Amino acid sequence: MSFALKCLDCGQEAPYSPSSITCPSCNSQWREVEYDYPALANTLPDLLRDRPFDLWRYRELLPVRNPNLSLSLGEGGSPLIQAVNLGMMLGVPNLFIKDERQGPTNSFKDRQAAVTVAALKEAGITEMVAASTGNVAIAYSAYAARAGIKLWAFVTSLVPAVKMREIALYGSQVIKVTASYDQAKQLAAEFAHQRGLYLDMGARTVTSIEAMKTIAYEISEQLAARLEVPAEGKPPRWRSPDWYVQAISGGMGPLGVYKGFDELRRMGFIDRIPSIAPIQASGCAPMVTSWKKGLEKAEPVLVPHTLIETLATGDPGRAYMLLRKQVDETHGAFESVTDEEAFRAMHVLAKMEGVSAEPAAGVAFAGLFKLVRAGTIKPTDVVVINCTGHTMPAEQSILGDNWSRNVVLPSKEEQKPEDGLLAALSSVAPDRFPRVAIVDDSPEARRLIRRILQSQGDFQIHEAVDGRSGLELIRKELPDLVILDLMMPEMDGFAVLDVMKTHPDTAEIPVIVASAKELTPEEKNRLSGQIQALMQKGDFLNDEFLDEVRSLLH
Repeated sequence: MSFALKCLDCGQEAPYSPSSITCPSCNSQWREVEYDYPALANTLPDLLRDRPFDLWRYRELLPVRNPNLSLSLGEGGSPLIQAVNLGMMLGVPNLFIKDERQGPTNSFKDRQAAVTVAALKEAGITEMVAASTGNVAIAYSAYAARAGIKLWAFVTSLVPAVKMREIALYGSQVIKVTASYDQAKQLAAEFAHQRGLYLDMGARTVTSIEAMKTIAYEISEQLAARLEVPAEGKPPRWRSPDWYVQAISGGMGPLGVYKGFDELRRMGFIDRIPSIAPIQASGCAPMVTSWKKGLEKAEPVLVPHTLIETLATGDPGRAYMLLRKQVDETHGAFESVTDEEAFRAMHVLAKMEGVSAEPAAGVAFAGLFKLVRAGTIKPTDVVVINCTGHTMPAEQSILGDNWSRNVVLPSKEEQKPEDGLLAALSSVAPDRFPRVAIVDDSPEARRLIRRILQSQGDFQIHEAVDGRSGLELIRKELPDLVILDLMMPEMDGFAVLDVMKTHPDTAEIPVIVASAKELTPEEKNRLSGQIQALMQKGDFLNDEFLDEVRSLLH
């Protein structure tokens, strides 16, 4: 195996050792691994052919000379899931979720821990220090336990107790720091220095960046299998997306993923690097704010104001400068979202795709929604979003009120003849939910509207496949709201409206018209005074649609 460390400041090359953290020439802590890319371009395809789909299939591109596979917990090889429903809702059909929840400790940090601990074990290092907002300490704890390495985990007091207990369960020593994450990192660094221990330095840790780049390798193989047409009966090998989206705290993930795509390009396997979109929580978004101001160096956030503690890095340091260069080079974009937007995205993701993710991943999806709405991400783009993890139960602040309904069965002595299971169950659901009728000849449009409504509350939903059956449904059910398509065969939406307005029982039912095309002035004039709202089908994700539904129902 041929690889060496190259200093990002002076260009000096040196052998890699985990215990050597600075350049021997200029003392810079910012270095990266270089490999023999021309040689690997020739040999790697054959090497990969019969290997399992996991992180270590790319071992020639990792800085571990003799990987000890007995330390593996099954890291890497996470699935790439096509988000059919979200893609339909956003108008971006080629939307894929890189599901890093399925790692050994349920986050993408498993890659970082697996490669770093393997390198430490190979170097004979038996004790290490790491500062964390939760996920990385859990991952390091699991792998350190397997490798017989002592971990000192410095975590802020904002880290949920359930995460702290899991860190301790693996045998790691938890040091709870009542201060910011940046201060916890400083304390961990001083502790490691005093004791002469190995310190995880985030984006400056070579093995961390190298581990994250395997996400890019996997995505490129998985997308090729999904989207490329095989030539001469042979499966395609590699394909990069148009966009890669990920929530960030210190920026390590996208830095590593960029390097992975860059290496694939240098080996001739792909022809371009995707646009990079790092997303931050607006309560702690030093990179986003600095990028939008055009600053070369990040303005630190001294006091983070976000409930999403895993993204609370106030001072990203040089990582911002590196990531800013990559974002600009790839014509990407930084974006930020509020905690509330992230929590809402979690609901939508779970209810539309069956994917329950932690708040940090919710930030990425909320950022995706923003970029699509702004037109930054186009309908024809192939987009991969990293669902970075799911490492804890959903909290009350995310679920809000009324997320459960209680049933209390009376004792036999207290029961009246009419009491029992049916009577108890009557308390679970009210007599009736708001009733919505969807009249649209497109099954995809009906399913999309149904899923959006279901993701936001309790509705009794009725559907009709054309205007005639829709009119019958409306007359029979007398819904509280009608969502009506205009362009349907035989009896179109205009005709349905005309008939509704002639009958007293249906004349006052509010109607939202959903149109796939821009209406002419004559068509808009025909609707005037007959409907409550006119929406383009591509705007269903907007808050305006749901706000309109809520206002009409209440």
